[in-house]
Amino acid sequence: FKPKKFQERDIDIEIECCGVCGSDVHTISGGWGGAPMPLCVGHEVIGKAVKVGDGVKTVKVGDRVGVGAQIWACLECKPCKSDNENYCPKKIDTYGAPYPEEMGGVIAQGGYASHIRAHEYFTFKIPDNIPSEEAAPMMCAGLTTYSPLLRAGVGPGKKVAIVGVGGLGMYAIMWAKAMGAEVYVLSHSPSKEEAAKELGAKEFISTLDNDWDKPWAFTFNFMLNTADATDRFDLAAYLGTLDVNGQMHHVGLPDKPLPEIKAQMFAPNGCSMGGSHIGSRPEMFEMLKLASEKKLKPIIETIPISEAGCKKAVEGVAQNKVRYRYTLVDFDKAFPNR
Repeated sequence: FKPKKFQERDIDIEIECCGVCGSDVHTISGGWGGAPMPLCVGHEVIGKAVKVGDGVKTVKVGDRVGVGAQIWACLECKPCKSDNENYCPKKIDTYGAPYPEEMGGVIAQGGYASHIRAHEYFTFKIPDNIPSEEAAPMMCAGLTTYSPLLRAGVGPGKKVAIVGVGGLGMYAIMWAKAMGAEVYVLSHSPSKEEAAKELGAKEFISTLDNDWDKPWAFTFNFMLNTADATDRFDLAAYLGTLDVNGQMHHVGLPDKPLPEIKAQMFAPNGCSMGGSHIGSRPEMFEMLKLASEKKLKPIIETIPISEAGCKKAVEGVAQNKVRYRYTLVDFDKAFPNR
């Protein structure tokens, strides 16, 4: 693949490892719509800066850095100037998005590769005490869950419900606990109760039980839905567990539409629903600082990168076999002559 044109704020990164995200599976399968093929996926990248542009001020050659799900924004519009560059209307995703002609006119390619070229603003130095294989999934899954928790004011005195214990839910539980909230997990997989409590959940609530929601009416200040099966939810039951003016916030993005929603569903407790897209550069650094200072340890499985390794990882995510996040490693062995 041909990279974008190298510009003054660009950084070339020799990749050490890359997390495997549900987004990779949705893209490869076509679940989120068509993608430009052939395509190299992967947007949870950790590696070493090997070339920096003349305008780069925050990274030097040799630094260990990360790149997440966004690789460029205009940095001039209203969202960008308010630390909301993740909502820039001109944003470029790390893979599958076209660069404009003045940047080379190529399609952005991801991190299942030897190298990646990224803009400085979307390149993040990694704290020394976070291992690379643990830092990689934080670049997307970590930020995607940290940002809405932070923006919702999650902290001491708040009761937070996390829906789903998977690659996103793991981080959501861990962050909410570290931020000082009382954490409850809602899941249809009772086998995940032990892991949920190890990560910081106070209570595990099985949504398989009849009337599971009734004892929890008016309980949660904030609900973060990380599940990939919302199309099969009884949304009224979930919304009914929220306190007055509570919010159900979606970061799990299934292929299928949400169930039918009626305006009356929001009336009994004045609740609301929303969603978000990854997070901002300041939020990324806050998240990494929290993980570093509190020595937070996600549950990660590593797989050597190869054709077979990529197949195993992508199928494992698609079939919900992973516990709870894969990181592809051993890039030096796969790319010995880079």
